[in-house]
Amino acid sequence: GLKTVTYQAKLGSVADKVARVVALADAIAPQVGADPVLARRAAQLAKNDLQSRMVNEFPELQGIAGRHYALTGGESPEVALAIDESYQPRFGGDDIALSPLGKVLAIAERLDTLAGGFAAGLKPTGNKDPFALRRNALGLARTVIESGFELDLRALLAQANTALAPRNVQADVAELYDFIIERLRGYYADKGVPASQFNAVAELKPASLYDFDRRIDAIGTFAALPEAPALAAANKRIGNILRKADIDIPGQIDPSLLREEAERALAEAVAAAIDDTGASLQKKDYVSVLERLARLRPQVDAFFDQVMVNDEDPAVRANRLALLKRLSDRFDAVASLAQL
Repeated sequence: GLKTVTYQAKLGSVADKVARVVALADAIAPQVGADPVLARRAAQLAKNDLQSRMVNEFPELQGIAGRHYALTGGESPEVALAIDESYQPRFGGDDIALSPLGKVLAIAERLDTLAGGFAAGLKPTGNKDPFALRRNALGLARTVIESGFELDLRALLAQANTALAPRNVQADVAELYDFIIERLRGYYADKGVPASQFNAVAELKPASLYDFDRRIDAIGTFAALPEAPALAAANKRIGNILRKADIDIPGQIDPSLLREEAERALAEAVAAAIDDTGASLQKKDYVSVLERLARLRPQVDAFFDQVMVNDEDPAVRANRLALLKRLSDRFDAVASLAQL
């Protein structure tokens, strides 16, 4: 019966949407430790209650009625609960889905809604948001972050977009990613995260929203350190210097070209810090990384006090730029400190 119900003129029937959500749920489930067979089953049944007279009369019961129908029809409790939870969060402040299957379904459903909405030209404008895309974006982000799911958002958006190809419509995945990230601005502001800290992480565009959240935590811890303001200012200064560089910056530092004591000390300190933080960065222990890098402040201050970066000798200048770039790259591996 869902084949006869239009979901949206450019996006086909509700049955078409269900098929797309089934494929997404099947892809997400194994990544988060959920049973893909049950995830597919829940996705296949998630919209069936829209055909009932109960939901036709009381639309607010969609999902809730579906859970009861599924249980009465002999489906497993996990599948029935997921049908209900796929609508969570239903409103601002509502809980996300609690069960693993419910989370998978909630994410898959919103991925398709967002990709379809953008592909069909239904992007929100001003107060108009006919597909509730803002609410769906925040619901998707909250479910991923609060569940601690390590998912590649761009890859999933690309999959949702590819599934729309038979409808001859496509979304801009980069634009859709930015739209979801922008919804997080208010989410973190409500948690007391300053805009500067949010921007410091958003500039890196992490693929994983859970990873985004861990970087936000780390930058908050770093910002409370006494070394933070000076190092943030130094990173901004380094960024300006590197942008204005009119020569190619080498990929490696030549120790023989380190002439001043302060630059030798900084090169030594940076090399040690990179060695010390490699494993933490691999484990995504961003707090440890930034706390270790904060100890570079004395050498950074001494360098800028005593060393002229734009030396007359092009080789010396290039070497100093390489040193600064190495330092900047390690800080920027966590967040764009210049934003602070």
